[in-house]
Amino acid sequence: MKVTLERNHLLKSLGHVHRVVERRNTYPILANVLFKAGDDKVELRATDLDIEVTESVPAMVSTAGTTTVPAHTLYEIVRKLADGAEVRLETDGGENMVLTSGRSRFNLACLSPDSFPDLKSGSFGHEFSMPASALRELIERTQFAISNEETRYYLNGIYFHTVDVSNVGVVLRAVATDGHRMARAEIEAPSGAQGMPGIIVPKKTVGEVQKLLDGAEGDVTVEVSDTKIRFTLGSVVLLSKLIEGTFPDYDRVTPKNNDKQMNVDRASFATAVDRVSTIASDRGGKAVKLQAREGLLELSVTNPDHGTASEELAVEFDTDGFEIGFNARYLLDIISQIRSDNAVFMFNDAGSPTLVKDEGETRALYVLMPMRV
Repeated sequence: MKVTLERNHLLKSLGHVHRVVERRNTYPILANVLFKAGDDKVELRATDLDIEVTESVPAMVSTAGTTTVPAHTLYEIVRKLADGAEVRLETDGGENMVLTSGRSRFNLACLSPDSFPDLKSGSFGHEFSMPASALRELIERTQFAISNEETRYYLNGIYFHTVDVSNVGVVLRAVATDGHRMARAEIEAPSGAQGMPGIIVPKKTVGEVQKLLDGAEGDVTVEVSDTKIRFTLGSVVLLSKLIEGTFPDYDRVTPKNNDKQMNVDRASFATAVDRVSTIASDRGGKAVKLQAREGLLELSVTNPDHGTASEELAVEFDTDGFEIGFNARYLLDIISQIRSDNAVFMFNDAGSPTLVKDEGETRALYVLMPMRV
């Protein structure tokens, strides 16, 4: 194999594919990225056996060929080369790749591509396209609530499915929960998404897709089967296994009868929670108490080791004598997702889930479980 590439193009593609490679691998081949040169391009591919990312880079191919080289080492070398430099890669069919750029020369150990795994995609029953910005918004509004608890593996991702909503039509909905809070966001279902199976996309895949979508324009194509999902954005293709399991009936825990509404300035509320929680105890779950009465909200924290803190905010609230406690970090996570100037809280009682949403916005809502304070 003998090819010449532009450093920036190679770096961008390596940036996309090398991230899926784990730093520690049981199988040495999984630490490598596959290079396949031919037809004026080089195809790069990396996998961790659950996710596979492939991207093609324009190249001057003098001699076609295939090999694998250490992904992270190659990425770091290319990253440190001069901006816009010409990069030449050459193998002689042996166990080494020679990389030269300007006066720099590197000799990298290769492994045979014959043992490089191929994550078989199979057939996909549903295919649809949607704006990259729309998929990015679904992910951004829900991923913070993904659970890290391995025993409940079915919560370790985002649940994507279609729902027929009365007076709205069919929507593509994303839901994530860790049992303490739930995030739900939806958009109008793209053509072709109707009837797709409900799927749980793993947290690592969600993170990789989000990075690919960062700053991306145009459409992303999504293909879905019962066991895999494939995203295609420009020259990048990400194939991933899905989490096998049943996502819980989130609608059952979504409050329907919360009738105590509080409207509060989002920015003022967030900074106040952040301030008073400074002295909150991790041992106590970072608990913050909300005491609301007509037109006024008091936030307070009590820590036996460090003292107390309180702050008052003007709110729109017409019920007297209501109080409830929350984990401050969970509360801040949800408030950071609110896009409107005011956040709307819908309470029932101190022991029931609270509904949080944007003012005048119905495409996203959040549920937060209370805690004793």
